[in-house]
Amino acid sequence: MLPASSPLRPLVPIAPVLSAASFRRAAAQPVRSVLDAGAVRLVTSGRVAIALALRELGVGPGDKVLVPAWHSPSMVPPVLWRGATPVFYRVGPDGGADLADIAAKLEGARVLMATHYFGFHQDLDALRALCDAHGLKLLEDCAHAFIGEYRGRPLGSYGDYAIASSMKFFPVYEGGVLVSARAPLDGVALQSAGPGFETKAFLNSLERGFAYGRLPAVRAALWLPLKLKDLAWGLLKARRPAGTAAPALAPDSSDSSFDFDPHWIDKRSSLFARSVLRLASPGRIAALRRAHYLRLDEALRGLPGLRPLFAALPDGVCPWVYPLVAAEPDALAARLAAAGVPVTRFGRPLWQGVDAATCSNAAQLSYSVLALPCHQELHAQELDWLIATVRKVASA
Repeated sequence: MLPASSPLRPLVPIAPVLSAASFRRAAAQPVRSVLDAGAVRLVTSGRVAIALALRELGVGPGDKVLVPAWHSPSMVPPVLWRGATPVFYRVGPDGGADLADIAAKLEGARVLMATHYFGFHQDLDALRALCDAHGLKLLEDCAHAFIGEYRGRPLGSYGDYAIASSMKFFPVYEGGVLVSARAPLDGVALQSAGPGFETKAFLNSLERGFAYGRLPAVRAALWLPLKLKDLAWGLLKARRPAGTAAPALAPDSSDSSFDFDPHWIDKRSSLFARSVLRLASPGRIAALRRAHYLRLDEALRGLPGLRPLFAALPDGVCPWVYPLVAAEPDALAARLAAAGVPVTRFGRPLWQGVDAATCSNAAQLSYSVLALPCHQELHAQELDWLIATVRKVASA
């Protein structure tokens, strides 16, 4: 349930929500995204895209897939689904891939997954060279980096395959992207998940916008149909035999689960999500995210017990969120949550068995990094309140 909103405590969305501004065009220079990086298939989540990439690469039992020790737990089940073994490699204090540790773990490895944390790119020249020298396939994890460039090329174009998450950058309920920069995707034939999925994807995107005060006129116009929908759904649930679960209309990934359901492997993203990706302006998204990031950085840098994870915001980076390293993250996260501030803690928890002995930097980053929203759908007053509240809580 969403916390109550008030003029003094606005309800701040942690991810983009649909609004009247979502489809405005940007006056800024055009920017490129993973959609410009190669052949594209639009699927229902980033983890499904990982599974499809591994399938296209022929990964199977006996193979090893190198995975960064700082990771989302959702990255691992697709590896296990292929019967392969995840091998976790070390990262540096800011998440940079440890090339020496990767080189030490090459035996039996088929694929290297490299994550562009929070939209900040890895050293792709070095990773590409290492993979080419050892016959390793590079899978770019652009879940945090749907939009962005490295040395004049879009992120996602350096790997043999790349994946991205639409939900982190667009106001949609579901969505992921599989990209192939080096081979066609003729073998990836997708089909609709059905009218129930299409309806849920559309209505949920609308209702999330309504919940955060967006699209009030549309909400008023649709009040009765949505009320009737809720009543009908309630009656269907009441008539269901005890102990039986309703069929899943959308993947678990849309509800922040780390589960992986192979049922969604060959399903395409909803028509609504695909339309949003086509109509929304990457230039607007990048310009606003960068502006919000810089505003947060200027206002929060130097607070006691906090420091930005990255020293600067390089050209070409479109950030997912604004990450801070906290000296006492658990206590601060609890106080921020109590104040109504939405916080993301990426890679918490890590996959079972991955700890400081595996990689001390990954364990520390998983524990200490708190990230604040900087997405394009934040209103000015929401950003002002967010900054003022974080400053007050962190200084208390």
